[in-house]
Amino acid sequence: MRCTRLYMLTCAVAALATSPFAAGADAVKDYPNRPLRMLVPNAPGSAVDTLSRIVGGKLSDVLGQQVVMDNRAGAGGIIGMEIAKAANPDGYTVITATTAATTIARLLLKKPPFDPLKDYDYVGQFAVTPNVLLVNPSLPIKSTKELIDYAKSNPGKFNMASAGAGSQSHLSGAYFQQVAKIDSLHVPYKGGGASVASVIAGESQWTITPAPAAMSHVNAGRLRAIAHSLPQRTALLPNVPAIAETLPGFDYSGWMGFFVPKGTPKAITDKLRVAVVKTMDHPEVKKGMAFQATEIVIQGPAEFRKVVEDSMIKNARVVAAVGLKAN
Repeated sequence: MRCTRLYMLTCAVAALATSPFAAGADAVKDYPNRPLRMLVPNAPGSAVDTLSRIVGGKLSDVLGQQVVMDNRAGAGGIIGMEIAKAANPDGYTVITATTAATTIARLLLKKPPFDPLKDYDYVGQFAVTPNVLLVNPSLPIKSTKELIDYAKSNPGKFNMASAGAGSQSHLSGAYFQQVAKIDSLHVPYKGGGASVASVIAGESQWTITPAPAAMSHVNAGRLRAIAHSLPQRTALLPNVPAIAETLPGFDYSGWMGFFVPKGTPKAITDKLRVAVVKTMDHPEVKKGMAFQATEIVIQGPAEFRKVVEDSMIKNARVVAAVGLKAN
């Protein structure tokens, strides 16, 4: 009898050691032991792509595993968000969550395929990005007032570029037009890089886009930044006034953070959050973010969820105010 009981106890211990629970514990303990995928729901050259690469490059060093960029542009970020929602919740897929992909693009769909508050687990916020009002340097426009006057004097000849329907540049541009009482033809492109390039080439005359998609071109003289979307002046853009100085109350910027697929073990999410916080404190990352006129803002999961929730409410109001319709 004793042998039988001992045998049963030995089997039970062995079964426990090879159970999914034990395997799961080992997976958390050893995490990460292979490269991670960072899903970027935007095209290469966009603001989101630029900042994701700045953070991802150093995050690789902190985690001790390569972070591989996976750009999945399309539908204002919807495609990338859907892929992230369906990904394996094992901690090896991280999604760069943004104002546009998370809260704007879905407002333009009658049946959005994801809910940002229910379908993901939150790692945390890491940045706030102002939008920059840009024109081609060949135009006689050096201020917000001059842009408004030029638009009114050149109807049908002053086109606005955006990164696509439902993008942050689309909604911020539509909002700007409403407040400024101007009317420009909206020309959507496939991503922020392409929309900015169109203004450089003179295909479009202006855009208002996240700063990281444009600052290298501004610094090189290929674009002129005439204003930004923060409510007051910022040291990040010392020579650029706020749009609110001409249009009182104008305030429309974006945020960035990381999600993981719903069901990712909390211990893994916690490890990721600690690694991201350490990454954002690195001098190279701070320098890179400042060069892109982006403010580092660290928020934990609960605080970041509140940011997203508030953004959903605000953007729903803006979409309604500018008359955009869901398809």
